[in-house]
Amino acid sequence: MITVVVLDIEGTTSPTSSVREDLYGYTRDRLPGWLAENQGGAADSIIAATRVQADEPDADAARVADILINWLNTDVKSEPLKAAQGIICAEGFRSGALHGEFFPDVPPVLRAWRAAGLELYIYSSGSVRNQKDWFAFARGGDLSPLISGHFDLSTAGPKREAASYEKIASAIGVPADQILFLSDHPDEVDAAVAAGWTAIGVTRPGEPNQPRGSHRWISDFAEVEPN
Repeated sequence: MITVVVLDIEGTTSPTSSVREDLYGYTRDRLPGWLAENQGGAADSIIAATRVQADEPDADAARVADILINWLNTDVKSEPLKAAQGIICAEGFRSGALHGEFFPDVPPVLRAWRAAGLELYIYSSGSVRNQKDWFAFARGGDLSPLISGHFDLSTAGPKREAASYEKIASAIGVPADQILFLSDHPDEVDAAVAAGWTAIGVTRPGEPNQPRGSHRWISDFAEVEPN
């Protein structure tokens, strides 16, 4: 019996374009200035972590900005990049420059699942901070009360490794066979199944990832009946 649903964001609850163009664009424009202005404060841990990941121990703030923007452009799943993006985009959400965008079927189905007693969690490569803002500042109204918790690369690990899903199940405190995962990425679906979860692939028109493997694939959340 499914008691928990864990959701990916990009390509699953939300259009990839809204993440890549809006959030990434906002971050790309502001990242160099933010790093330069916040040395000696919030930028220090991000600069240090980027130096380690890039194996460039002497990189200054300008070089770190170049590295992070390159990772952003090539969709590298980097913890310091996601942390910086979360901080920078927080201002955009609060100013009204950014909004969480969702496929039309998602909000009503999430409300129905929550009303039916299911616990809803998010697992995305975007930082927990970005995830919370994405739901709180959703276009059309705040969806954050529907979500019981959030997981990202720093709290759970890489999304294509079964151990990450085992860690999430342990943190939530429910058996693996009570968790349903929805994602548009076949490798993530594979990893969740390897951890003992039930997983369904999500394939929507115009999205980049294509179905693969023997998993069930849907194009609308209304097709899912968790129980």
